[in-house]
Amino acid sequence: MIVPGRTIGVRIHLVSRIASAGPALVSGSMPSEAEIREVVRRVVSGMAPGSPTETPVSEASSPSVDHAEIASIAIGSDHGGFSLKERIGFRLKERGYTVIDCGTDSTESVDYPDFALAVAQKVASGEVSCGIVVDGAGIGSAMVANKVPGVRAALCYDISSARNSREHNHANVLTLGAGLIGPALALQITETWLETPWGPGRHAGRVDKITAIERQYLRSEA
Repeated sequence: MIVPGRTIGVRIHLVSRIASAGPALVSGSMPSEAEIREVVRRVVSGMAPGSPTETPVSEASSPSVDHAEIASIAIGSDHGGFSLKERIGFRLKERGYTVIDCGTDSTESVDYPDFALAVAQKVASGEVSCGIVVDGAGIGSAMVANKVPGVRAALCYDISSARNSREHNHANVLTLGAGLIGPALALQITETWLETPWGPGRHAGRVDKITAIERQYLRSEA
């Protein structure tokens, strides 16, 4: 909703800030479009309720990961996820992780259950800290991985679901749909997922219930 009094105040404040924007304006020369936009951005940011007058923008890279917690990662894909899997594997190695590639090794048609299972087994056995599986939609690989006891696979499609799956659900396998998200977003999701620790307290208690259900059905099948 636009409040007339507030709109007038913003305009007055904007004129004031432009008038004092710098030597170029004082001397009478016309400011560039970029300079005007920067002044407008600062004014609007400063006038927004609850926002600070100046908000410094950090250009630092993503925070470093505690490699003691996640040291090794198994990755896998079918033919539809091969290219994205290769990108993710390269990025992980750049960041210092030990990466175990479970295949596939080309874009030749294969069956996603084989590779999702290979990754899930390495996670369940403790050979690796966690796993990442990529197929066309990410759905089938999540289903396969979750059949393996001890695995909590989560299909993530944005930053929020990546963070939530780790903090709330203690996911240890990430699945991605190469046909649904682009490589840039996939890399952001992967980094967020790896950087987010498992949440304690009520989250841990709920995950314990998931494990208890799993064990209950394992006993009934024995």
